[in-house]
This record gives sequence, structure tokens and C-alpha cells, in this order.
Amino acid sequence: MAAFRLLIGLAGLMGAAGVALAAASAHGGDASRLASASAMLLFHATAILAVVALLERGLLHGGIGLMAAFGFVIAATLFAGDLTVRQYAGHSLLPYAAPTGGTLMIVSWLAVTLAAVVPKR
Repeated sequence: MAAFRLLIGLAGLMGAAGVALAAASAHGGDASRLASASAMLLFHATAILAVVALLERGLLHGGIGLMAAFGFVIAATLFAGDLTVRQYAGHSLLPYAAPTGGTLMIVSWLAVTLAAVVPKR
């Protein structure tokens, strides 16, 4: 399925960005914000791969699972992007980007829970 391939590719990009931010936080002077951004990207990249694997096996409701996986992509991008821009440019990505990303992460995790209990057709 094309959506699965897209999600796997996005997860790979998120993982690579997460490792790059981890390196920047380890080697940068005052780059403590980047550690949180790195963790969010790495953790949610892995979550996306897990959701795709569960969807392929038919263990999650398809539509809700896809919504959750794409929610992880958007949420982690907002959250990590905002922290990174704050670190390097000194201003926010856009107003409330990090809180919006965090809220969307919570909603996406709840969607995974829902996708596990809603029966497939």
C-alpha cells in the first residue's frame, strides 16, 4: 500500500533527524532543547513503524490506525521543529507549534488505542 511506503519513508527521515539532533545536543554548548526534540523524533519514528506493521497484519482498524500514524508524523514534526528553531533561530516555528504537536501526539496515541479495540469490517 502506498500510504505504508510513505509512512515508512517518513519514519526513516524522522529517525535520521532524531539522530542528528541527538548528536547536536551532545556536542553543542547549550543545546539541551535538542535532546527533547531528538527523543520525540526517534520514539515516534519507531511508533510509526510499529503501527504500519500492526496495520499490515490486520491487528488495527485501518482508517484509525493510518490517522494515528500520520498524526505522529505531523505532531513530531511540529514539536521537534519548534524546539529546533527555538534553539538555532531564537524564535518559535509558529505560535503554539510545540503544544499543538504534543496534544496531537496524545490524540494519536489514543487513536492507536481506539484502532486496537474497534472491530474491523
